[in-house]
Amino acid sequence: MNNRTNREVHRENIGDGQRVLSAVMGMAFLVSGLSRRNWAGAVKAIVGGGLLYRAASGYCPAFGAMGIDMSSHDRPDRPNDTSRLGRRKVRTDRAMKMQRAIEINRPPDDMYRFWRSLNNLPRILKHLDSVQVIDDRLSHWVVTTIPGAPKVEWDAEIINDVKNERIGWRSLRGADVNNTGSVEFKPTEDGNRTWLTVTLQYEPPGGKFGVALAKLFGEDPNTKLAQDLQRFKEQMETDVFSLAGGEGKV
Repeated sequence: MNNRTNREVHRENIGDGQRVLSAVMGMAFLVSGLSRRNWAGAVKAIVGGGLLYRAASGYCPAFGAMGIDMSSHDRPDRPNDTSRLGRRKVRTDRAMKMQRAIEINRPPDDMYRFWRSLNNLPRILKHLDSVQVIDDRLSHWVVTTIPGAPKVEWDAEIINDVKNERIGWRSLRGADVNNTGSVEFKPTEDGNRTWLTVTLQYEPPGGKFGVALAKLFGEDPNTKLAQDLQRFKEQMETDVFSLAGGEGKV
């Protein structure tokens, strides 16, 4: 497993309700502390100031240290989900986005079954070296960028899974590169073909991993994705490989 941790710019990791509560408690502690002219009052004032900062910024340092994100924009919609404890949100304002669509002469259920077996993905996406499936939702991904450069690794979780319609995934805490991905399967009018849309977002990190990622994708990452999908289309339409997966890349 990848145990590396990344430094992040402080961002919101608490919800609106917690911000309101922090503001109320912070003001109460601050007023009470300032009204006392002793060390206990000073401590209360400091605690109050910390709570007010928590409310104003939406950031809790303790949660940040533990990788916990309770913000409403990052909370999963499905019930009984605990993945927010480690999931990382990609900053779309700085992310490298790739998106391409292609029509494939196979029905959506075939496409879904192939993509849902995540260990198949290196056979489609050339920049992936391997995807190791851990369980029904978790997996470990490895990218070999260029000769001599470090491997880029991350753990990911499936966050959106609608049978025969779409699959979405996102990297978890400790990823070398924060990223998200999704694939959508839309049937054509006859139901025998599929409009396949793949969307990938990588947030370039600093340092050696950022340099390696930039060299891997070059100036036109969408072209590389289009080439991958065209090759995938040709293989799927000629029945060269099974839906269950196999060895090697396409």
